[in-house]
Amino acid sequence: MSVVGPLDAMFLGGESREQPMHVGGLMLFELPEGAGRDHVFPERSRDYVSRLYDELVAAPRVNPLFARRVRNRLPDLGYWSWEQDDEIDLEYHVRLSALPRPGRYRELFELTSRLHGTLLDRHRPLWEMHLIEGVEGRRFAIYSKIHHSMIDGVTALRWMQETLTTDSTRTNMPATFALPGGASGAGAAGAAGAGLGGIPTAAELLAAIGRVPGRTFGSAVHAVGGAGRLLAELAGLPPAGLKSLLHSTMPFQAPRTILNQPVTGARRFAAQSWPIERLEKVRAITGATLNDVLLAMCSGALRNYLLELNALPDKALTAMVPVSLRTTDSGPGSGPGGGNSLATLIADLATDEADPEKRIRRIMASTTQAKSVLSGLSPLQNLIVGALGFGVAGPAAVLPGVAGRTTPPYNVVISNVPGPTESPLYWNGSRLLGLYPASIVLNGQALNISVTSYAHQLHFGLIGCRRTVPHLQHMLTHLETSLTELENLH
Repeated sequence: MSVVGPLDAMFLGGESREQPMHVGGLMLFELPEGAGRDHVFPERSRDYVSRLYDELVAAPRVNPLFARRVRNRLPDLGYWSWEQDDEIDLEYHVRLSALPRPGRYRELFELTSRLHGTLLDRHRPLWEMHLIEGVEGRRFAIYSKIHHSMIDGVTALRWMQETLTTDSTRTNMPATFALPGGASGAGAAGAAGAGLGGIPTAAELLAAIGRVPGRTFGSAVHAVGGAGRLLAELAGLPPAGLKSLLHSTMPFQAPRTILNQPVTGARRFAAQSWPIERLEKVRAITGATLNDVLLAMCSGALRNYLLELNALPDKALTAMVPVSLRTTDSGPGSGPGGGNSLATLIADLATDEADPEKRIRRIMASTTQAKSVLSGLSPLQNLIVGALGFGVAGPAAVLPGVAGRTTPPYNVVISNVPGPTESPLYWNGSRLLGLYPASIVLNGQALNISVTSYAHQLHFGLIGCRRTVPHLQHMLTHLETSLTELENLH
C-alpha cells in the first residue's frame, strides 16, 4: 500500500460525473498487407483485430502501475492510497468494439466521444483500452484512457511510444499496460512528489496553494494570488520582476465566453491532421515560431466558430499554453532552468482582430514578451509559474456556482506536446497513421485543444463538453480555413 500524492489526490477528489479526470488518446492504424480487403468489415480484417484482442487479454503480466487500484477507507483517516489488484480482469479493461457502417471517421469520433465521457470504475485499476475494428479504408483504431491520478499526458505519450517500432515485421509487441516494470516511465508515478535536486515539483506547489484557506470564490482567488506572491518572494523575485511577470504570464485577463460555463458529463471529440510543412510555410513568411503559427491557426478557428454562434466577445480570448524555454540550438540542460525549462504562459489570441496578419503579429508579441520574462527566471520560479498556470482553474472547477459567473483565468488550454521523432512506426505489423490526444475539460474550461507531432504532421485532438461547446466538429473546418488564410499572407 502507498499513499496517493497531493496532486494525484486532487484529481481524485475533484472528479465528478460532470468532470471525469482521465486523459486519453486515439491511435489510428493501417492493417498489414493481406489482413483484409478494401470493403467495409472484411471478414479477414475482423479476424486480424480479434486475434490482437485475444493476445492482449492473454498477456502473461501487467505492469504494476496498471495493476493498482485506489481506495479511501475510514481506517485510513480519509487519505487516498494505492493497493495492488491481485486478480486484475483484463477482459474488463481491454475491450473489442466495431463501428456501425459505413465506419467513417464520423462514427469513430462518436464512439470515442462516448467512451471519453464515461467514468472509470474506482473498484478496479483506473484504465481502459478499446480495440475498434471496422474503420473504412483497411484501418482500425485503439482508444485508451487512464486516470490523471495515475499518470500525466506526457508520460502516457512516452509509454505509448515504447510499444511502437520502426520494424514493420515485428510481432508479439505488448500494449502499454503490459510493458515491463523497468520501462522508462515506470518510476514516474512513484517519484511524482520527490522534487528535482531539492526543487519543489509543480505538484508540491499546487498542494501548497490548496492548503491556503478560502471559503468563497473571492477568498479562493485571493488564496491563489496570496500563495503566488508568497512563493515569488520565497524565490527571490524582485518587485519589478513580479510586476512584469504578472503582466506577461498571469491569468484573469480573459473575457467571459460560452467556453467558460459549467459542463455536463457528455463529451464530444474531434480530430484531424495537418502537414507540418504547411505551418512551416507560414513560419517562414511571418518569422513566427511554429508554436505561434499553431496558436494563430487556433485563434482564427475560435474566432470564426464563435462568430458562427454569435458569441464572439469584444475582448480578445486568451489561452493557457505550456511552453518550453529552450532554443532550437540549445542542448540538454542548457535552457534557463536546466532540465526544468518548462512553464506556462497566457497568450493573447487576438480574436478581436479580423485581419489574420495583425492577429498573428499580436500573438507573436504576446508570446515573445512572456517568454522573455520567463527566460530570466530561476528553475524554482519557472515551476511556480507552471503550478499557478494550471492551479488557477481549480476554484471554478470545484466550487459550486462559480463557473460562468466570474472572470475566467483564461478561455482555453492549447497544448503542443512533441510526439515520436521516428516514422513510420508500427504496432504488430500495423502502421500508425494518426495519434490524437484527448485531454480533460473542467467546469469553466469546456474546451481543450491538444496537439502532438508524428510523421511530419500535427495531429489535433479537440475535446469539449457536448452541451456547452455545440457542434465542436465545425472547429475542424475553421482550423483549415484559418491555416489557409495564414498561408495567403505576403
